[in-house]
Amino acid sequence: MSNITIYHNPACGTSRNVLAMIRNSGEEPNVIEYLKTPPDRMTLIDLIKAMDVPVRDLLRKKGTPYEELSLDEPNWTDEQLIDFMLQHPILINRPIVVTPLGTRLCRPSEAVLDILPQPQQAAFSKEDGEAVIDSKGKRIGKL
Repeated sequence: MSNITIYHNPACGTSRNVLAMIRNSGEEPNVIEYLKTPPDRMTLIDLIKAMDVPVRDLLRKKGTPYEELSLDEPNWTDEQLIDFMLQHPILINRPIVVTPLGTRLCRPSEAVLDILPQPQQAAFSKEDGEAVIDSKGKRIGKL
């Protein structure tokens, strides 16, 4: 069993790129397709705490009922926002990755590199062709 978990949406290019980078490090993560198997309340709260982000920062706007539910209104409490995410898992931004080095919303996809325990094993380019990792397994464009 892997010690890495990804809350994944296979329809999302960013999520697919993150999953591929995890695999490029030699790990086969526990993949949770969160739209099919949404996290329960305690798990979602634990993820938010582990990421140390405001609840509102985890809300996805594009392609969701965010606007129709008027979730931009400041009067919603964190508990209410979590309720909306539980009722409509598509509102949970993705991908969320949990590793022994931390928990992170991996947007942009390269953010996963900061929490992977193992280095990249080969060159890697994102689906759009952008090179991220060179042939020596080193991150491109990062000092």
